[in-house]
Amino acid sequence: MTIIITLLQGLALVLLSLLLGAVFGIWRGYDPAGYSAATFVEVHQGAVRGLNLLLPLLGLATLIIVAALAIAARQRSEILGLYAGAFIAIAVAGAVTRFGNQPINDQVMTWSATSLPADWTAIRDGWWNFHLLRLAASFAGELLLIGAIFAQRSA
Repeated sequence: MTIIITLLQGLALVLLSLLLGAVFGIWRGYDPAGYSAATFVEVHQGAVRGLNLLLPLLGLATLIIVAALAIAARQRSEILGLYAGAFIAIAVAGAVTRFGNQPINDQVMTWSATSLPADWTAIRDGWWNFHLLRLAASFAGELLLIGAIFAQRSA
């Protein structure tokens, strides 16, 4: 195995682990159902300002690296399958973010604690459901990536 593959594997693991760690941390530390309207708006807007660009960039970089690893492993179908599965899971997490969470983020960024829509809790809960789906897909991607790396190293 070449040093380039090893470096790409390490980088993919670091990037995906950072992404999954952030998504996991939001899940464990930020269940918005317990927040007042004012707290929800303030916390959510702060999170969007800090993460709305960073996390998708981490996901995109991870996708590019995992695709490169899959191409490099194309001669071994079982390893290629694991990388492809990781790629798909990460892409699903990205699609959920882009088409589920981010449109809601855009809405919430226009709110203030005194001017929330009447259905703000339904919107908040929709965001949370998308987040749980994103967490599951990210976790699956991490497991598949680890499996691909272990399988490739033992080959």
